[in-house]
Amino acid sequence: MAGKRKRTRTTQREDLSKPSPWRLQHGGVGEAVRETDPETGTPVQHRRAVDTLGAMLTNGTITSQMHEAGCMFRTQFRSAALDGMRTTQLLRMPKGGGDTMTERQVAARDRVAAALEALGGPGSPGGSAVWHVLGLECSLREWAMAQGWQGRPIAPAQAQGMFTAGLAVLATHYGLVPRPRIAA
Repeated sequence: MAGKRKRTRTTQREDLSKPSPWRLQHGGVGEAVRETDPETGTPVQHRRAVDTLGAMLTNGTITSQMHEAGCMFRTQFRSAALDGMRTTQLLRMPKGGGDTMTERQVAARDRVAAALEALGGPGSPGGSAVWHVLGLECSLREWAMAQGWQGRPIAPAQAQGMFTAGLAVLATHYGLVPRPRIAA
């Protein structure tokens, strides 16, 4: 009787010189740039993640004040810990009361809520776009196709218009652009 042969598996190895499929689903990545590491002197390759705000500023779609407003909102969103990502506590107190928010998080949440109110609320087109693209760091196309406005997919060109309008309102809200005066 012939012995059974073990079946050998050929596993495909991931090409480490390219971004992983997981990384590519979170937005575009630029071409690799070869440089020399300043500390060690060894050659390294860097890939830059495509930043929606940075790309729009470079293309001339938004102004520097709108870019600054977007960065301010993103920073406040991160400080408010609204992204839903949880970490374990490194120091556990006996009989602790659970997750408590710091004063900084509460203040940041108040600022995010005020910014969303200026945009018309989280259900408005600008509020939804800013929340998902700046806060949750989805790509503009991903938000347009998956989330959209009120759960309906929208065209990417319309999504860009909604997002740009939201940034303009944020720039005014943060005082980076003077409020327009209404002629009486």
